[in-house]
Amino acid sequence: MKVGIIADIHGNSAALDAVLAELDAQGVDAIVNLGDLLAGPLDARGTADRLAARPKLTVRGNHDRVMGLRQTALADASDRIANAQITNGDRDWLAELPETAILNGEIFLCHGTPQSDMDYWLEQVVPGHAVLAPRPQIEAAAAGLDFPMLLCGHSHRQRTVRLADGRLILNPGSVGCPGFSWDFPAPHVMQSGTPDAACAIMERAKGQWISHLLHVPYDASAMVALARQHGSDEWARVVATGWIDG
Repeated sequence: MKVGIIADIHGNSAALDAVLAELDAQGVDAIVNLGDLLAGPLDARGTADRLAARPKLTVRGNHDRVMGLRQTALADASDRIANAQITNGDRDWLAELPETAILNGEIFLCHGTPQSDMDYWLEQVVPGHAVLAPRPQIEAAAAGLDFPMLLCGHSHRQRTVRLADGRLILNPGSVGCPGFSWDFPAPHVMQSGTPDAACAIMERAKGQWISHLLHVPYDASAMVALARQHGSDEWARVVATGWIDG
């Protein structure tokens, strides 16, 4: 079995098109989606339409929760811009997405950590940026999850971590937003250094799951123009370059 893994599309329909085309070319049998689907100053409407046309196992991200459950007091600028493009039906769909899911009894899906859609599983925030989290912290969040593959998103940072007992945690990176700045749990920047759309593939081979981390180039010019049209120079810069700080 070959599974495509996507996360953190953030309304970037052009990046989603590129990733889905690559996963199709790679002959995946299924695609799983780790949340944060629409929020961003880009193309929430087009992204929602594309996702509706291709049903896949999807879990709810923190931005999906805010938009779907109408948590308006928690909405940031990207949520508000996306909200203006979508329908109540879209919001109901986001609200109904599960917080976690399991595929074929072997693959566990969540957005942030199994316990929270707001926390990073594999990263720890230090002044100004994020680094690989301490091993005990990563292991503690995986307690009780008896699955060989554990999938998360949220940090937009493509990474794998092998636990002491052999389980693998994988973050496929962000399809549509290669970097961001955030104040939770303290001010910091995430940036990938590439504008490419990120995703991953895992497949069964010789009784083990093997993972492949992918970067897919695409034409981001239309998305950059939308970000500027919606007044977000930071989004325009990071979608164009993969960098927040220049």
